[in-house]
Amino acid sequence: MIWQSDIIKNLEWSDTISNKEAKQKVAEKIAEKVKDGAVLGVGSGSTSFMAIIAIAEKIKAEKLNIKAIPTSVEISMFCSKLGIPLTGLTEARPDWYFDGADEVDPNKSLIKGRGGAMFKEKLLMSCSPVNYIIVDESKLVKRLGSKFPVPVEVFPAAVLHVEEQLKNLGASKLAIRPAKGKDGPIITENGHLVLDAWFDNIAFDLEQKIKAITGVIESGLFINYNVEIIVA
Repeated sequence: MIWQSDIIKNLEWSDTISNKEAKQKVAEKIAEKVKDGAVLGVGSGSTSFMAIIAIAEKIKAEKLNIKAIPTSVEISMFCSKLGIPLTGLTEARPDWYFDGADEVDPNKSLIKGRGGAMFKEKLLMSCSPVNYIIVDESKLVKRLGSKFPVPVEVFPAAVLHVEEQLKNLGASKLAIRPAKGKDGPIITENGHLVLDAWFDNIAFDLEQKIKAITGVIESGLFINYNVEIIVA
């Protein structure tokens, strides 16, 4: 039996989509890569949202059999709205994964996680043999951390310990990320808090050092991953 849901039918993106024209172009590039029988890892954020719209149109036009593994509840619901079947890592491995990014440096290192889904994003990226990062030119930076802080997903009871350890690693400023649509802080896809950490210098081993802190679930640093950058 299929739910007859007005909630899903009337679902809209929760925020204004910046650089919409550029994101539309990269969304179409991603849709061109979709082939029948593929399992797609789907990232979070507005760029991924626009990509699944383009993919859904191709699925209907060409009658393709596609399954998606999404990284967030929001993207899962949009896949349902658009008629894209879902699966999970206990059933399938993605043939390829796509997502946006907050920053991309010349070494293809990334800062991601503004949507609070960095753990699932990194998990799918690690499982996937091919990873496409789709961005517009505003996301390209010479130095990682020049525009955005590093998001760090933290077990709530460990937040003060993690704060202390991040300072020891050189964080110049730390803040719990506040929510926009609810009172209090952002809660991640896994039910944790997000600490935004500003670093004047992000060394090659900083991702591993942050992950080694007890209480850290994951960080939004993606350094030395197998990614292909697609720029509008």
